[in-house]
Amino acid sequence: MPYGPADAIDLSGLKRALVIQLRHHGDVLLTSPVFTVLKNHAPSVEIDALVYAETRYMLELHPSIAQVHVVDRRWKELAPPARLMREWQLQSALRARGYDLIVHLSEHPRGAWLARSLGARYAVAHNFDRKADFWKRSFTHLAPLPGNGRRHRVELNLDTLRRLGIQPGDDERRLVFVPGEEAERSTDKLLATHGLAPKKFIHFQPGSRWMFKCWPAERAAELIGALSRRGERIVLTAGPDERERAMSAEIRDRTDAQFVDLSGASMLSLKHLAALTARAKLFIGVDSAPMHIAAAMQTPTVALFGPSGEFEWGPWHVPHRVVASVEHPCRPCGNDGCGGGKVSECLSRLPLEAALAAIDSLLAR
Repeated sequence: MPYGPADAIDLSGLKRALVIQLRHHGDVLLTSPVFTVLKNHAPSVEIDALVYAETRYMLELHPSIAQVHVVDRRWKELAPPARLMREWQLQSALRARGYDLIVHLSEHPRGAWLARSLGARYAVAHNFDRKADFWKRSFTHLAPLPGNGRRHRVELNLDTLRRLGIQPGDDERRLVFVPGEEAERSTDKLLATHGLAPKKFIHFQPGSRWMFKCWPAERAAELIGALSRRGERIVLTAGPDERERAMSAEIRDRTDAQFVDLSGASMLSLKHLAALTARAKLFIGVDSAPMHIAAAMQTPTVALFGPSGEFEWGPWHVPHRVVASVEHPCRPCGNDGCGGGKVSECLSRLPLEAALAAIDSLLAR
């Protein structure tokens, strides 16, 4: 290449790579373009993932991934000998793979330890200023972080590959989520049961386990009522968290509008949720994993943002509209509610009309 870092790596010598992302569901899905880009630029490389056990479903059917290894948070609850055994089994499995490259995408210290202990020829992570020398010396390459923070998380993840000399193409950066045949079939049956046709309904998931990211239940109920009066069919879903289920119950109590309520459907795994979203004509939600899943399924998305920033976490490479307050210069603050009080006024005061205008704008397309 006539340009690129002087210490760019030689991809032709790589056999196996490990990409580590030990964070939440949405964060893991936002790493999916890393696997696509790396595989496209080094087709012969086997690429594995290391994620938390509960997030593995975001990546396990990704066509560019060979194996998904997991860290189970429940290991912490085990007696020390049992936990040590699980850790030893994981370490042995990773060492047996013989990685040439490690790509670490978070601040988790395990990535630095693995970069040292697995003997990979190359290892890359972000250059966090607050990290000590142990971190910085654990990797052969460190990718700088933008000073202004206004860079999408997908691009930040891809920056680790850029630091190695791999320049992603525009057509390689989409999110990838594969629901699988079983989820596709059962979702079709579920929709048929409720008389729903593909692309003839709106999928609304108003909740998040982080309630400070959510619109109030009364506003969500008003939105369902307004859309129902226009003749739109609405499908409501929720995550397994009890607070999300309680929010859905409150929404039901606050509206007489007819809608399909799947918020209590135990069969709605993340794969089923993705298959459902793919069949919707529009997704409405907050900054959470379902919003990123909608983007991966290429469903036009209306996203309500409060304390988190749409520049870093907004819907990626999909037609979308962000609904956010213009009356709160303090946002995005990153806090868990105003003053840490678990209620974000930039969301609680966000008017119904703002959401309806965004919905109308996308549906008009």
